[in-house]
Amino acid sequence: MGPAGDLINEQSFIYWEALVAGRPRGVEDSVILRGAADVMGRVGPAGLTLAAVASEVGLVAGTLVQRFGSKHGLLVALAKQSARDADARYEQVRTEQASALAALISLAVESMTPLATPESFANHLAFLCMDLTDPQLHEHALAVHQAQGRAIETLLTAAVSSGELRTGTDTAALAGSVQAIIAGAGLTWALDRQGTLPQRLRQEINTLVSPHLSSSNSPSSEES
Repeated sequence: MGPAGDLINEQSFIYWEALVAGRPRGVEDSVILRGAADVMGRVGPAGLTLAAVASEVGLVAGTLVQRFGSKHGLLVALAKQSARDADARYEQVRTEQASALAALISLAVESMTPLATPESFANHLAFLCMDLTDPQLHEHALAVHQAQGRAIETLLTAAVSSGELRTGTDTAALAGSVQAIIAGAGLTWALDRQGTLPQRLRQEINTLVSPHLSSSNSPSSEES
């Protein structure tokens, strides 16, 4: 049988699995989506299949067909979850850090945790290219970007209120620069590979924020 016949048989097998496997209890969608993100970082778009994600979380591919319908459906679900997580991440770091600027650096570092190696950065960047061209994926990628921007500006405003940053600091403009730094520092680091990505993020954000510090403060370089 030729390649077309093999593909039909493979698809038929996955749907047959979906019919006989049922929906196993104890494996929540959130666990599957975390597994999908892990696989995404290791293998990139070409290697991300329902079978690979199912194997990652101990299920069969048919179960993922039941829940998400297709690979694209899984990616859309992951994008939606990422948008929800963006707001939750801000709430978490704000409660963990007494300093608004320390919370800002922690937020930046945590947002890039899945991209901790040049290889995983490259694979996630390849998926970002998909986000930019697929309308459904772009909608949720934009929501993540906007949520991050709101969180950064809120933290900078809190830093002004607490006296960490000078009164009159344009927090909206500075927030845009911080967000650009987060994206750009990752790419620069993936190219020159000097130090770690968390170290680079702390260094670049501290450099950017330093001119805006109040006279009683110095650049924050604390580990988050």
